[in-house]
Amino acid sequence: MGEIDAAGELVMGGMLGRAVEPHAGESHGHGGHGHGTICLNCGTALIGPHCHECGQSGHVHRSLGAIGHELLHGVAHFEGKMWRTLPLLAWGPGDLTRRYIAGERARFVSPMAMFLFSIFTMFAIFQILGISTPTDLDSALTKPAAAVQLSIKKQTESRDKDVARLARLAADDPDRAELQRDIADANSELARLNAAAANLSHGVDKDEGFTAHTGWHMLDHGIEKWQKNPALMLYKLQSSIYKFSWLLIPLSLPFVWLLFFWKRQYKLYDHAVFVTYSIAAMSLLFIAITLASAVRVPGEVLGTLAFVVPPVHLCRQLKQAYQLRWRSAILRTIVLLWFIAIIATLFLLILALLGIMG
Repeated sequence: MGEIDAAGELVMGGMLGRAVEPHAGESHGHGGHGHGTICLNCGTALIGPHCHECGQSGHVHRSLGAIGHELLHGVAHFEGKMWRTLPLLAWGPGDLTRRYIAGERARFVSPMAMFLFSIFTMFAIFQILGISTPTDLDSALTKPAAAVQLSIKKQTESRDKDVARLARLAADDPDRAELQRDIADANSELARLNAAAANLSHGVDKDEGFTAHTGWHMLDHGIEKWQKNPALMLYKLQSSIYKFSWLLIPLSLPFVWLLFFWKRQYKLYDHAVFVTYSIAAMSLLFIAITLASAVRVPGEVLGTLAFVVPPVHLCRQLKQAYQLRWRSAILRTIVLLWFIAIIATLFLLILALLGIMG
């Protein structure tokens, strides 16, 4: 948890610094200490209440009351922008992208601030709800016997809790049917895991003694670490996803550029705004799906949302941001979905390499 906590602190610090987005050197409140003619930040002679050189207020503060006032102002400032940004990000993502690029920025949360906020919130919710990358490797072909036994233990504990809860329910309780299905599913999974454990104990796992010889000592050592302790390495991969999620932005830029390389009016900055808002929107969607799953929304509904909303949202953003016809937006969306698969693969390969070298 140390790596994740440290990353969370960095993300939270960056998020707060960017999301509130005050003017440079801004100071709010009244009744503090300051200098009437010289800017205390850059030394420029003042010709008004704010420095025309750096933007800092000519009146600064050194009181606890001023700290409280600045905190309240920052929260209100961020919330005001957030409630103007979220509706557009959900239904008019391309309009938001185009307006921000055109210079209408004081009204909205910036793309990077929105990205940091959504990523931090998503992983925080995953941690709170106990959702994380499985560290016990549920593939019988790749996990060691110890990992299989850990899976059996967890599945047995979960099954036993459901059995105990079922025993306490009345015969006509509507929750009985769902619990009985959960118990049946758990028994099926336990049967599969026990079979995997038996195979491992009889030496069926042929990769157990595999040793890599690539000629690159560091890579061979990393593969050996994955083989000896896949649970730890998956945990490190999970931490890397959290800390290096920003890599998705530069990885995506060349692919989005390819969709419009002959249109010189669109710059890399425009594509970066598009990509960053899009990733933020998808993170918020996953947050909504995760919370809906926690309150037992049917899996069919969640699956439909997960597969239908992203391409529809992406198509709308492309159409609005780049002012395309529907046919052109749909074709580019199809191509971009293929690009996204490539981007995700590259991202995971980079993270795996970082885990091997770490």
